[in-house]
Amino acid sequence: MTKSIEKEANINVCIPIPEGVNVTINGRMVKVEGPKGAIERGLWHPGLQIQIEKRDNGSEIVINVLSARKKERAMTGTYASHLKNMITGVRDGFFYKLKIVHAHFPMQVAITKEGNGVAISNFLGERKPRIAKVEEGVKVEIKDKEREIVFSGINKEAVGQTAASIEQTTRIKGYDPKVFQDGIYIVQKGVGAGV
Repeated sequence: MTKSIEKEANINVCIPIPEGVNVTINGRMVKVEGPKGAIERGLWHPGLQIQIEKRDNGSEIVINVLSARKKERAMTGTYASHLKNMITGVRDGFFYKLKIVHAHFPMQVAITKEGNGVAISNFLGERKPRIAKVEEGVKVEIKDKEREIVFSGINKEAVGQTAASIEQTTRIKGYDPKVFQDGIYIVQKGVGAGV
């Protein structure tokens, strides 16, 4: 039993750093810079160590697990996903495409004057517009002819949270959802600009 625990204690996850991407670690803060911009994030957990190691074929981020506990091993995978998303974001970016659907009342969608939100007017005939927050660093593109909204940015979590906020803002309450299918729904997401 002790031998298997000792084996599992020395887990290393290596993430290669592609060309054109620069990663710096300053204490708990990890900063990833690339052609599309820079993302900085605090990554720290007891029992985990993140460092950059030089190899023959380039550099890579190494996450070392100092303990054999299940929680630390699980956090290793979480941090690896965060770092991979940061690298993909600064290289290619992320996008979410949403479809504006209305059967009863034609709704209008516009960016607020401050630029930090999306206003949805005439949703189910409501007089007051519903406003959803746009996270910092997320670009909004409203295509009126296709009845689509495209959110793009380098931070996957910010882009996803903005898309989810819009979808939740137009959630129908008090009506039969089989009859009233009006709303704004996520139809596509991925890596790139989403054009």
